[in-house]
Amino acid sequence: MKIGVADYGMMVWYGAVYDYGMKMDALKAIGYDGAERIYANTPDEAYYRLITLAEKRMSFATVVAGDIEQSIRMTAAFGGKYVWADQTPTAHDFDTYCRQVNYLERACLKYGIHPALHNHLGTLVETPEQIDEFMSRCPDTHLLIDTGHLAVAGGDVVAMLEKYYDRLAAVHIKDWFMTDPDAGAWYERGYFCGLGHGNLKVDNEKFVKTLIGKGYDGWLFVEHAYARTAARS
Repeated sequence: MKIGVADYGMMVWYGAVYDYGMKMDALKAIGYDGAERIYANTPDEAYYRLITLAEKRMSFATVVAGDIEQSIRMTAAFGGKYVWADQTPTAHDFDTYCRQVNYLERACLKYGIHPALHNHLGTLVETPEQIDEFMSRCPDTHLLIDTGHLAVAGGDVVAMLEKYYDRLAAVHIKDWFMTDPDAGAWYERGYFCGLGHGNLKVDNEKFVKTLIGKGYDGWLFVEHAYARTAARS
């Protein structure tokens, strides 16, 4: 298993990526194997960051480029396995979203990679039922399970892992501190917090042990989005 960081939280904390090499040095010093995303506006920028990772014996999972076509091509060319399914669709309803992702699947399969659904609170695919329906309608999309978002939406993280293990793209490990379970907007109900500091009892330990028991050799990303600072992260 490769353990990295879903690096959005780092940008929230520091404000931006001021020096890519410094960022990766900080992660390597802690013991991480890499970060989920290479952000690059041009192939040259992506290549520079890939070389930086190689020099540090680190790696990545996907490329986020200036547009989705470049993201697909660069992810495939540099050895990544998936692009986020929410990177391109403009849909405001579930049916349209599934239709758009079906086209994204075709483009990804051309290059030997897959779209990956990241379940997220406040989106069209949030609850366990919505995830099941989406995965049925988009059979070539893989699942990037986010334990924090899934638990807050009422899902069983281990059951979801068991159901879609064969279509697993990667996992995000999160914890959540609930402050007002009756609040309307999800980001008013509480906030993401450091692992082990939540009160929702997200079963991350059993989730990880299940991955180990299955011999999982993909990416596990720790993510501390710190929603008190960036409520919609």
